[in-house]
Amino acid sequence: MSISPFRQQKLLFLFNVFFDVNQSGDIDVKDFELAIERVCKLRGWEKDTPKNKETYDVMMEIWNGLRSKADKDNDGHVSKDEWCNMWDAYAKDPSSVMDWQNAYMNFMFDLEDASHDGGIDVTEFTLVCSSYGVEKGECEEAFGKMAQGQTDVTREQFAALWKEYFASEDLNAPGNFIFGKTSF
Repeated sequence: MSISPFRQQKLLFLFNVFFDVNQSGDIDVKDFELAIERVCKLRGWEKDTPKNKETYDVMMEIWNGLRSKADKDNDGHVSKDEWCNMWDAYAKDPSSVMDWQNAYMNFMFDLEDASHDGGIDVTEFTLVCSSYGVEKGECEEAFGKMAQGQTDVTREQFAALWKEYFASEDLNAPGNFIFGKTSF
């Protein structure tokens, strides 16, 4: 991998905390099934409801896109190396964003924007990030760094911060904090 230690730490944080839900050391469809359960429980979306089905459909679209792009050995699992190499390719050319990557970014924004007002506030952000095990206080601090003094983050701002998370080498870039972590 040609990734700096800093960017590798960011990518592996996302891999370990948000994707490898069952902590098996790689990402597979089981992780997505568990993530769907977690998200639906967090939001109170019962099985067989439209929001539950929508979450399932979006998450399976993300899994299928991730698997087709990153799973180079076609074993049905995405390893840490495969994950980092895929995101490194994205960082070198963020205009080459794939549909599933946009779907994931929009899914995360919509999940965090629980009030559906077009912006993520500190409470919404903290609820989601802390549900993945990030300490509540750290989430609140991360939001402050990410939002740069604003009370909320719009979808357009979130998209710019998203690119920064995956591509930036700047330790203080606001995008580094979009998943609730304050240091890597």
